[in-house]
Amino acid sequence: MDENATRHRWPLDLLSPAAMARADVASSVPVPVLMEAAGRAVARAAVARFRPCRTLVLAGPGNNGGDGYVAARLLQQAGWPVAVAVMAPPRPGGPAAEAAARWRGPVLPFAPEEAARAGLVIDALLGAAPMRPLSVEALSMLRAAGGPVLAVDVPSGLDGANGQPLGEVVPAKLTVTFARLKPGHLLLPGRLLCGALVLADIGLPAAALDAALAGEGERSFRNAPGLWRLPQPGAESHKYKRGHVVVAGGAMPGAARLAAAAARRAGAGLVTLAAASETAAAAFRTGEPGAIVAGPPVAPLLEDARRGHWVIGPGLPPDRETRGLLAGALAAGRAVVADAGALGACAGEPDALRGAAIVTPHSGEFARLFGEAGPDRLAAARGAARRIGAVVVLKGPDTVVASPDGRAAINHNAPPSLATAGTGDVLAGIAGGLLAQKMPPFEAACAAVWLQGEAAPPGPGTIAEDVLAGLPGALAAGLGEG
Repeated sequence: MDENATRHRWPLDLLSPAAMARADVASSVPVPVLMEAAGRAVARAAVARFRPCRTLVLAGPGNNGGDGYVAARLLQQAGWPVAVAVMAPPRPGGPAAEAAARWRGPVLPFAPEEAARAGLVIDALLGAAPMRPLSVEALSMLRAAGGPVLAVDVPSGLDGANGQPLGEVVPAKLTVTFARLKPGHLLLPGRLLCGALVLADIGLPAAALDAALAGEGERSFRNAPGLWRLPQPGAESHKYKRGHVVVAGGAMPGAARLAAAAARRAGAGLVTLAAASETAAAAFRTGEPGAIVAGPPVAPLLEDARRGHWVIGPGLPPDRETRGLLAGALAAGRAVVADAGALGACAGEPDALRGAAIVTPHSGEFARLFGEAGPDRLAAARGAARRIGAVVVLKGPDTVVASPDGRAAINHNAPPSLATAGTGDVLAGIAGGLLAQKMPPFEAACAAVWLQGEAAPPGPGTIAEDVLAGLPGALAAGLGEG
């Protein structure tokens, strides 16, 4: 099984490498039994994905290496030609040493020419929490691999906590991990370095996993239905119950029109396009007839409490007027999705966003607001959310959604076709439409990000309007899976 086949059935909780180590310690199942199960999962994945071939297991000194010894033994029993090359022997008396002692097959020199002769190389060198980069010798072995690399837990040298490599990491064709995914399996570049993912149940008791999760403090999740539940109108629903979204637009009216259309598609009962100028108002009136057009001026619309949800920023310039509109909406207690021009208007002053429900910066906007995110996007997004008391959507191919309470979700269903103008406006509109239907901000933001990815056609030629067209199908999928 792989990610494409099981993306909705995998557990949503993510465990850091440290938490997974705590789960092992807290488990009532002895480590050698868990190691046997992990090695069996690796062997099964190899048999399922590859034809029998000359296989070389690269074994490190820790439990990761122990998993490799078990996999080597089981593949040999299945009739595969297997050998082991040892980077360093395991610590005497430990479970990895026990697994190594049960290996009766050939042990080859730890030399690149041996890896070059292999049709499959199993990387069992380091675990998911490496303390230092791979040695030159180990890196040479992986570089020389004559066939695909199957990584145990993570490709060696990759930090499972944040998806960042420590030095060079040789990509795997397939990665087999255990019990729960780690953030580094989903965050870039880790996701790409892992190749296809297999998540295997190795018998860790639920109580041990629960204890490890409880010790995490700040919980991390894979973003998918089940983490949130989409609103479903009942028989008694009407447009006023489904909320009123105001999308403020001006200099680039097309962006506001995209956001407004997305809010309508997402289920908002009413959507008003608030025009900052007569030119914008004229452009709005040529758009979809289902959107209400109001203004200019925009500020008086804040006097109507029924217009409780605002999307501010798409198509607005990052100037004093936009900053003033944002401040007025926040002062009036409106639930605000701040994007684009509203973020630019607050550059260097992120506290001006305090009170917003959701902010949606891409990496450049994030840097101008909070400073560079750096290699740990999870930590950066969490820190920003705590600072301004709002849900932060740090956009990208591995979008991170962070709540002020420490929860964070990593999205992994976005196709590269989303990297086109206007899709950010669509995302902001979806979030506004879900907020209007009383979804809490963290859940609304997570659902909006997932829906955008699900709605986007994966092939070439995709434009933002295609994402709008795909939203009904994405909503149906989200309702079916939630």
